[in-house]
Amino acid sequence: MVYELMKGLSITLSHFFKKPVTLQYPDVKMKMYPRVRGLHELHRYENGLERCVCCGLCAAVCPADAIYMEAAENTETERYSVGERYAKRYEIDMLRCIFCGYCEEACPEDAIFLGHNFELSDYSRDSFIYSKEQLLTPVGTTHTPGIVRGR
Repeated sequence: MVYELMKGLSITLSHFFKKPVTLQYPDVKMKMYPRVRGLHELHRYENGLERCVCCGLCAAVCPADAIYMEAAENTETERYSVGERYAKRYEIDMLRCIFCGYCEEACPEDAIFLGHNFELSDYSRDSFIYSKEQLLTPVGTTHTPGIVRGR
């Protein structure tokens, strides 16, 4: 019993004299690993059309039921995506999301990715429901599939 106590205290004392690993967070941010799953991103093609054709696979595969989408038909005068349909309404409830990445894997159009933005704090529950406008990336932003997607 004394041996275990001395062993535990020796571990504590060995860490007591080491330099602490403290970052001044807002000014200095820790380098994130490439496999970090953060806020979702909806991507576009180079011509500005949305990749999402509102097939519903991401919402169907989501184990937390965090994705809601509403489809609408594209017309010749108003075209939002390359397919027949587009996501008129696309919402992700980040309070329900478990960041599993299944939506990313299920998407046949490579429209949704889990980005690297992990600073998702806010003061109201309503602000954690992200709309399509908040999730869409600017035109010309591309995502190279990494280790997470396995492609």
